[in-house]
Amino acid sequence: MLSKWLFTTAVAVSSLAVAVAQPQGKLDLDASGPTINLLKDGLPPYDKSKDTDGLLKATYDAVEKLIKDEKKNTGKATGGKKGCDLTKVKIRPEWNALSNKAKKKYTAAINCLHSKPSRYDPVEVPGAKTRYDDFVAVHIIQTQRIHATANFLHWHRYFLYLFEAALKEECGYNGPFPYWHWPISANKPYPSHVFNDGEFGLSGDGEYVPHNLNGTPLGGGLIMMPMEPNGGGCVTTGPFANFTVNLGPIIPTLDLVPPVTVGGKSAVAHNPRCLRRAISAHAAKTWTTTPNVLDLLFNPAYSSIGPFQARLQGDFPGGHAGLHAGGHFTIGGDPGGDLYSAPGDPAFWVHHTQVDRIWWLWQLLDPSGARFNQVAGTLTMLNNPPSRNGTLEDIIEMGAVSDVTYKMKELISTTDGPLCYIYL
Repeated sequence: MLSKWLFTTAVAVSSLAVAVAQPQGKLDLDASGPTINLLKDGLPPYDKSKDTDGLLKATYDAVEKLIKDEKKNTGKATGGKKGCDLTKVKIRPEWNALSNKAKKKYTAAINCLHSKPSRYDPVEVPGAKTRYDDFVAVHIIQTQRIHATANFLHWHRYFLYLFEAALKEECGYNGPFPYWHWPISANKPYPSHVFNDGEFGLSGDGEYVPHNLNGTPLGGGLIMMPMEPNGGGCVTTGPFANFTVNLGPIIPTLDLVPPVTVGGKSAVAHNPRCLRRAISAHAAKTWTTTPNVLDLLFNPAYSSIGPFQARLQGDFPGGHAGLHAGGHFTIGGDPGGDLYSAPGDPAFWVHHTQVDRIWWLWQLLDPSGARFNQVAGTLTMLNNPPSRNGTLEDIIEMGAVSDVTYKMKELISTTDGPLCYIYL
């Protein structure tokens, strides 16, 4: 495990493609999905040659401790008590680790969900036309209660779990639920392994249309996220070519798309349009690099949940946009650049799965297990309006996405409770 958090020599970003753990080679589909028996089989041998940034070793150490704790039945950050069993834990891999067949089935499942009808009352949420829109709608409706709040990480962890479940249960997808390790493409986000014009990515940039370059102010203008002279238009290549966006934007970053709330329209009004992207190399190179990731995970200043999640989401007074915002603004466009309706871009899911992965690894890096009992923040965005502090007893609910609710404490671990997965 890394003993230092500060690296004076930057790792070449281009070499990071081989740093992603791929213990099973290219993960493909099978009848039961990608699971592993950690108690019986353990992990594949650690390959130092693939570990250019140290995260693979850190992950191995963390998972080995998870296995050891389970075998001792300590109950510390493990499972087996409330449904999860380390003999059948799911693996969430990096996008690169998926076979081309699995990539195509993943994107096809998203398009499938986008073809099924919404479960929202059309009077209540007129803009939700598809089952995919249900996920966008609940994010819009709850945005001010799930960002810069005590429940940000927990809410999105459950949100991802439900989206994965919908792909499986409603569209027959039994493959891996992948993440996007930002540093792999930080030096060149497009074309990259995730964003490209072929059939094995998540589609590429939008067609070029002249648009605003003055940037997006973050934190009341304390940070400017400049835009670049590319994209801005509709995505016309790859599996999400001609993808229809039905909801938002509320706070658009592109001047080509007015906010849906103009003219007194509801925040969940129907606003059909194409998926636009303006992929930002500046955001990727500045905020999603290896040093940013390692600093967050290993800097002692972020050893408790308050400073950790504040840095992850963005320390705007300190001039730091954060990994979370950095990933969103790398995608950019509409709705990818809108805080409220960002899930309307299918790239949202691999980005936020990486956010969840960073939290997961940070939790496991603490040998005391204390990070599984920490919560910080209030119930409103940046405590505006003022609200009480959040607690692990608070309820996470998801509107028409799911009628199953959980307390935050039930979602704080991925292997102790209703969730049952690890990242490799």
